[in-house]
Amino acid sequence: MVLEEDRYYLGVDVGSVSTNIVLLSLDNTVEETLYLRTQGRPMQTIQEGIKLLRTKMRKSAEIIGVGTTGSARQLAATLLGADVVKNEITAHAVAASRVNPEVQTILEIGGQDSKIIILRDGVVSDFAMNTVCAAGTGSFLDQQAARLGIPIEEFGQLALQAKHPVQIAGRCSVFAESDMIHKQQLGHSLPDILAGLCQAMVRNYLNNVGKNKEIQGPIFFQGGVAANPGIRKAFEDELGQPMIVPKHYGVMGALGAAYLAQEKVEMRPETRTRFRGLHLGETLFQAKSLECSGCANHCEIVEIMQEGICLAKWGDRCGKWSTTIGVSIDIGSNESKQEKQRA
Repeated sequence: MVLEEDRYYLGVDVGSVSTNIVLLSLDNTVEETLYLRTQGRPMQTIQEGIKLLRTKMRKSAEIIGVGTTGSARQLAATLLGADVVKNEITAHAVAASRVNPEVQTILEIGGQDSKIIILRDGVVSDFAMNTVCAAGTGSFLDQQAARLGIPIEEFGQLALQAKHPVQIAGRCSVFAESDMIHKQQLGHSLPDILAGLCQAMVRNYLNNVGKNKEIQGPIFFQGGVAANPGIRKAFEDELGQPMIVPKHYGVMGALGAAYLAQEKVEMRPETRTRFRGLHLGETLFQAKSLECSGCANHCEIVEIMQEGICLAKWGDRCGKWSTTIGVSIDIGSNESKQEKQRA
């Protein structure tokens, strides 16, 4: 018999830079959080995360619901056997609203993208994303910290020591780096240059991602870059409002996915989870692709195999391949086609 305290919801957020995993108890306590570098290997990273999670859980523990989000949410859902699949906007909004139901704006800056989410009365009313340029994201900050020979953890604290922040061009990562080098050659101090970069990144974010958006408080600052106090201060100076950094700011997408799994289970308590089990860390998964010649589109079809058995196919526009596998996920609605057919 599994005790109540040994039953959990699992949330997984798989992005281009990181894979985040959250284990949520029945009383909404975050029991475990994992941050793993995806490194272009999402399938292996998911498996490594499940292996690591299993070492932190009691043998009697049971996963009763799984949610996935992120750019590789479809792949993660197939591997894990997810009960709910949602986009990052929904997952971040749900997590923030659970932490503070009064939140009206979410600023999220991750490793390679950034987004803004506007909520009114707990409902997403508007959003925008920037996935084109790396300027203003965590990866760009990592690059500059490495170039300057400082740990990324010290970046923000050094920026706070600035006396006269310099003007840095922030619209393009290439121009920003060139401008920083020029300012160094002129003799400006490192804190002033770093503070100038923080201000440039914030201006770029607000002029692009946040353009024409009504930014009202309370404002949540989420994503890995929220750990940088220099960026937080630059936002507060520009907006004239405090930034709230939630406790689990770096894994809010995964936390939102766990909450969504909780909602799904509570809506259908009689339905068992699709979760494949904690042993999937040792399961052999393979991915291969083929080009469909059925029409002029020549769609590239991705096929996920588990020890020789096809789990899912996707990538086709007409449904010729994806509808042949029961667990396939429809990206547009984030619901399984099986559920659509049952409805």
